[in-house]
Amino acid sequence: MALTKEQMAQRIARELKDGYYVNLGIGIPTLVANYVPKGMNVVFQSENGILGMGPFPYEGEEDADLINAGKQTVTLLPGSSIFDSSTSFAMIRGQQVQLTVLGAMEVTDTGDIANWKIPGKMVKGMGGAMDLVASAENIIVCMMHANKAGESKLLKQCTLPLTGVKCVKKVVTDLGVFDITPDGFLLLERAPGVTVDEIRSKTEGRLVIPSNVPEMML
Repeated sequence: MALTKEQMAQRIARELKDGYYVNLGIGIPTLVANYVPKGMNVVFQSENGILGMGPFPYEGEEDADLINAGKQTVTLLPGSSIFDSSTSFAMIRGQQVQLTVLGAMEVTDTGDIANWKIPGKMVKGMGGAMDLVASAENIIVCMMHANKAGESKLLKQCTLPLTGVKCVKKVVTDLGVFDITPDGFLLLERAPGVTVDEIRSKTEGRLVIPSNVPEMML
C-alpha cells in the first residue's frame, strides 16, 4: 500500500540529526516539522527569513503575518528569529544548512532535479530552489513516484527545465526509499505491502535492487 503524504514526511524525519539546520521545501516536505523525534534539537530555516520554525498551528490559532516560503502559516519556537531574505540566502549560500528537503516533479538516476517550472504553465517563480540545490550538501527529495497519468517521475533524463544537476542524494516516494548511486536508484526500503515488481514497473530510471529489500518501518 502506497504511503500517505504524512507517512512520507514521517520517514524523512528519521533522516534528521541532532543539531541540524534544515530547510523544508514547499508541499510534502513542510510536514516533516511535525515529526521531529522527541528530545532531538533541529532548527528549521525558511528562505523568506525565519530560523526556528515549529509545527503548523492548530486551526483558529493561525497568525496570517507569520508564514513560511510557501505562504503557509507557521509557528515559532522559543529562541527563533526573523530576518530579511538577504541574510537568509547568505545562510544558504554559505552552506550553513545541513539538510534540505525538496519536492520535485522529476528526478534522474544521476541526481538531477526538476522542480520549479512546467513550460506553458504560470509559476510564481523559482523561489530559493536554485540556491538550495547549488549550496546544500545533503538534499532529499520527497515526491509521488508517478504522476497523475501513471508515468514514472524517477527518470533517466528530466524532460522539464532543470533546477540542479547531480545534487540529489536520496529520494523518498510513496512507494519506497532510494539512494542515488553511480549505478542508479538503489532501493533501500519499500512501502508496506508494495512489491519490488511494482516499484520496478513504475521506475523508468536505472534501478538497483538488493537481494533483500525490507519493508519500511514507520
